[in-house]
Amino acid sequence: MKRVLVTGSGGLVGSEAVEAYCQKGWRVVGIDNNMRADFFGPRGDTTWNTKRLVEAHPGFEALDLDIRDRGGIRDVIARVRPHLIIHSASQPSHDLAAQRAFDDFEVNAVGTLNLLEAVRHESPESVFVLLSTNKVYGDTPNTLPMTEKETRWDFARPKDRGGIDESCSVDQSMHSLFGVSKTAADLLTQAYGRYFGIATVSFRGGCLTGPNHSGVELHGFLSYLFKVACTGGTYTIFGYKGKQVRDNIHSYDVIRAIDYFFENPRPGEVYNLGGGRGNSCSILEAIAAAEARTGRKMNVKYSDEARKGDHICYITNLTKFREHYTGWSVTRSLELIYDEIFAAWSGEGVR
Repeated sequence: MKRVLVTGSGGLVGSEAVEAYCQKGWRVVGIDNNMRADFFGPRGDTTWNTKRLVEAHPGFEALDLDIRDRGGIRDVIARVRPHLIIHSASQPSHDLAAQRAFDDFEVNAVGTLNLLEAVRHESPESVFVLLSTNKVYGDTPNTLPMTEKETRWDFARPKDRGGIDESCSVDQSMHSLFGVSKTAADLLTQAYGRYFGIATVSFRGGCLTGPNHSGVELHGFLSYLFKVACTGGTYTIFGYKGKQVRDNIHSYDVIRAIDYFFENPRPGEVYNLGGGRGNSCSILEAIAAAEARTGRKMNVKYSDEARKGDHICYITNLTKFREHYTGWSVTRSLELIYDEIFAAWSGEGVR
């Protein structure tokens, strides 16, 4: 029986992984200490998701363990010796990182180092997947020429239309502290692949999304926006006239990408992973989509102050991953993503 260890197993990608590999008949071990509730308060709590997974999949082993616990992590990896490790646990917020710099770096960078060292010593044959982020590029994407359209910003030059690829610099740009800690984790993951020969990969995600996201204002773009639209409150737009663009990829398609890498790993690789232009939207466009589904206007306010290091327009160029893994493609459309998240927050989904 194949074995997979999933960190952040109560979160969006982690829970998608748990379900996918349980359904495949793998032995699945999850690590999640619900630190998201500590970071974001009760609204960020993921225990509902862990409870759902345990009830739905009796063979799933859910561990309450902090990835900063070096000895605990090493013990688990020595015991399980997983064929695959999906590292999706993180402190995911730009804003919170500035308030809790040590927690951010210790979770994102040191936690990743704990896992990689445990793999090197206890299970070097494991395939190690890091859910990294496009924020490793800082605000370098903002240096591209932009054009302002009615509802969105877009790249002005035809050569940029395909989006941001892996040649984008991670240096000499404005990073949030979150971007720095994730860049450290990303580089560590590459180093353990290239230096030690471990089958590692860094997936630099755009907006990873889906109905199992516990969205909050500090993290979780579409989930939080639809939450406000469905349950009330006020949504704040931070700068760029609400025309800033993100491409969105369903967690289901993220797991499919991980499957392709696991079957044919390329140690030390990095891939940008997102929904591409077809799954891109601005905040204004997402608000319109939410209002169309709820049948009522959202309460929205605008702040002229954009978040530091925020991207004006980010669309993922998927060329490299598609060339290396020709069978993979984005299967969940933006409209389907909207529908699933709306169903979750309106009480028709899994919550």
